[in-house]
Amino acid sequence: MSGEDVRRRELPNEVLLPEVAALLAAGSDVTLLTKGNSMLPFIRGGRDSVRLRKFPAVAPGDIVLARLPAGNFVLHRVLRADGGALTLMGDGNVRGTESCRAEDVAGTVVAVVRPDGRERAPGRARAWKALRPLRRYLLAAYRRLFKRNVQIL
Repeated sequence: MSGEDVRRRELPNEVLLPEVAALLAAGSDVTLLTKGNSMLPFIRGGRDSVRLRKFPAVAPGDIVLARLPAGNFVLHRVLRADGGALTLMGDGNVRGTESCRAEDVAGTVVAVVRPDGRERAPGRARAWKALRPLRRYLLAAYRRLFKRNVQIL
């Protein structure tokens, strides 16, 4: 199937993500267009897609699609793994974390896909994690810069 044959259709996360989790559990890779700003500056919602794959284990720094205890899914980075308990946080969030169990991880991001099809590895964002106390200011500067670039285009 060529790129022109692919049709895009937006579905609510409550409908789409359980199906994505089932495909990942069956061993398929899944590529999803992202939404939201919680993973800025590394993943831009509405622009970047992510390719997900199911792995037997995850580690701090991995970006995962996980089902939270309330039943909703998030695509966030693993901050801590303590036995079977995971702490997650979006790169674009200045505070607030989520918790889930390792078995609630549906898949791990193996590639970030740009609109032109270029792929890059997601990386572990060690420097970004170390800059967490400054994240509010860095994200504000990033958003101002991005807003100007959009207006210029």
